[in-house]
Amino acid sequence: MKRQLILEDGTVMVGEAIGSEKDSTGEVVFNTGMTGYQEILTDPSYCGQIVTLTYPLIGNYGVNRDDFESVQPSVKGFIVREAADFPSNWRSEMSIDEYLKLKDIPGITGIDTRKLTRIIRKYGTLKGVISSMDVSVEEVVQKLKMTGLPTDQVKQVSVKSSYRSPGRGKRIVLVDFGMKQGILRELNKRDCDVVVVPYNTPAKDILSLSPDGIMLSNGPGDPKDVQEGIDMIKEILGQIPLFGICLGHQLFALACGGDTYKMKFGHRGSNHPVKDLETGKVAITSQNHGYAVKEDSLLKTPLKITHLAINDGSVEGLKHEKYPAFTVQYHPEASPGPDDANYLFDQFMDMIEINKREEIQHA
Repeated sequence: MKRQLILEDGTVMVGEAIGSEKDSTGEVVFNTGMTGYQEILTDPSYCGQIVTLTYPLIGNYGVNRDDFESVQPSVKGFIVREAADFPSNWRSEMSIDEYLKLKDIPGITGIDTRKLTRIIRKYGTLKGVISSMDVSVEEVVQKLKMTGLPTDQVKQVSVKSSYRSPGRGKRIVLVDFGMKQGILRELNKRDCDVVVVPYNTPAKDILSLSPDGIMLSNGPGDPKDVQEGIDMIKEILGQIPLFGICLGHQLFALACGGDTYKMKFGHRGSNHPVKDLETGKVAITSQNHGYAVKEDSLLKTPLKITHLAINDGSVEGLKHEKYPAFTVQYHPEASPGPDDANYLFDQFMDMIEINKREEIQHA
């Protein structure tokens, strides 16, 4: 069955349908990862977006039961050059087409994803529609131009009530702004006693759980739309050691007086080099974000830049100069992909231990 992708600038690309047959509207973005399509599909940070994969063959190792980053995917659509009909891998349980149908996600294959990526790189992310062939392109374009992007993505993907992932180690409160399961997995590896709480949990409720540390997760959308998270961080900062990832990093910057901006087409892929300014070492990182922290907005804040992106010089890491708190823009829990930055979870554990010893000394 023929399907078409219509962009708000009037571009039309015709391909073959995969997945659900429904029409879907979203912000069209691209990811440069060669592997990891299952994790990309189920990453809550893609809520409200139609994801284009630049690697030409997707689905060749199928979909398995273990590599999901969330139970229910939040992407609005999936665009690939070629979708493998017959995956080959001992863990595979279904094809990418079967999975998209199961989760009611529309997709399109057979279009020039390289051309689409060049359009996005030139003009920035664009709104688009995956639709049937019997719609009026002119009407769709007009509707797209009049349609605003959603502002409640975090509310859509965050848990509705708290739950516990038990452990015998440090008590970590993980604030879910659109958490990838990989973050919870890394904390569980370190035997942490994790309590996952919704994005709008007040500071007093978090403190009542007697945490040793607080983790701010990744998540979708504009950080300025998540005022509840900014207010909570302001109140907690200095009381409990804190580690933030991706959206958590941006919210931390805003809470400390910094500013954020929307990038032209963002960072989405598994091979982004990031330099640690303290050690001089470069890590290859997995990233997925459309917003970033303004470097010049940090001049009058208590924040110090710890990491920078090699490709464009954008801010990739921060730490508070007075309180035990640090954040990164990339994903140290990445899977699949490089695990160069996995040590940051150990650094978080060490920071909690040091903070405890200092508290004892000052008691």
